Amino acid sequence: MKSDFYTAISQIAAERGIPKEAIIDVMEKALITAYKRTLGNNPPPMEVTVRLDQQTGAARVYAEKQVVDDVLDDRFEIDIADALKVKADAQLGETVVVESTPHDFGRIAAQTAKQVVLQGIKEVEREYIYGEYMDREGELITATVQRMAKGNVILEMGKAEAILPPKEQVDNDRYYHGQRLKVYLMEIRREDRGPRLIASRTHKQLIMRLFEMEVPEIYNGTVELKSVAREPGLRTKVAVAARQEGIDPVGSCVGMRGIRIQNIVNELNGEKIDVVQWSSDARDFIANALSPAQVVEVHLNEEEHAALVIVPDKQLSLAIGKEGQNVRLAAKLTGWRIDIKSATALLEEERAASEARGYAEAEQLQTEAELANARVETRKVRPDGRVVYQNHQYGPLGNDLIGESLQLRATSQKLYIYHHDRLIASYILVEDDGTSLVDDEE
Repeated sequence: MKSDFYTAISQIAAERGIPKEAIIDVMEKALITAYKRTLGNNPPPMEVTVRLDQQTGAARVYAEKQVVDDVLDDRFEIDIADALKVKADAQLGETVVVESTPHDFGRIAAQTAKQVVLQGIKEVEREYIYGEYMDREGELITATVQRMAKGNVILEMGKAEAILPPKEQVDNDRYYHGQRLKVYLMEIRREDRGPRLIASRTHKQLIMRLFEMEVPEIYNGTVELKSVAREPGLRTKVAVAARQEGIDPVGSCVGMRGIRIQNIVNELNGEKIDVVQWSSDARDFIANALSPAQVVEVHLNEEEHAALVIVPDKQLSLAIGKEGQNVRLAAKLTGWRIDIKSATALLEEERAASEARGYAEAEQLQTEAELANARVETRKVRPDGRVVYQNHQYGPLGNDLIGESLQLRATSQKLYIYHHDRLIASYILVEDDGTSLVDDEE
């Protein structure tokens, strides 16, 4: 019949989810420490082992003792006659391992066992928790809210506890004791006080794991989740593509009557989710990413990795979204910088640009006509590098032209200066202020 000791060890092991052998191992190590305390402050170095009888719970100590003729301290020494009973070839001066269980060691063992149950077993449990969860980093875990502590939400995950830090909490979520929710196991830290499990409700990988759970096609690989853009608690955009011909990736994610996507929305407490078709063509992908807005056309600037998107006038506010949310998420989803304009605004800009070009062309034609009819006048460049025209100085033109003869032609607005029939400068004509300068004419 099994003893109460064995039954207690088995019960602790079952409750904590760790092997009873590990508990016994911890208790034996603790008993070794307890025995060494009975040897005084500075015992000589010796090998000590403790064996626990799993049936009776009795502890037996085996320690090294030195073989001597005359025993002065039986804690560390053994008579040669007794040593020969343990080891037939024992000799003086060597050490032998013999049973050294003190008379009151049962009481010490009981106290130590209690301490181990209260302290040591927790360390073993932490190690097994770390071993159990170390390979689950990056998984979706169902947890129960246990309590709040300094802004952190403490979650219970089976035998382990996880922390949901403030920055990993969604503003719209309201946490209360006993609440069950799904979290993303973001990180597992191994610390002195045991493993520290960090969970998240804001990580975009949480979205990917929820889709894998709700959409079989994503889990088995026939539909691929290409990218995710998320503003936690508000809105998420997901781009999906089919890996198998004949499958509708968006329809697979939404589900019949929207049941699949609704399950994900409910888990996220009403966070809006847009599922869009991914495309290798950047224009199509950007247009899809701006869903539910309709897009007229997309112009790409490859050098700046920017896109100009034209939408109908009535779709402009929908394409931009509340406080720019829709276009911001579309930019994150596609990786392109997106600028949105309405069709009317684009037409007005093109009309204004066309008018500006027309004015510039007309002005150019007028200037060319005036220059063709303008009188050519000759001036020498003064020592200060300037020329005088109609009582006003223009320049400087450069020291290399000092003393050179230049040709001047004037329109109604500007003065054009040539050297050997090559235009070298032009100046806006200065209005006459009555100052008289002598022209240096040839």
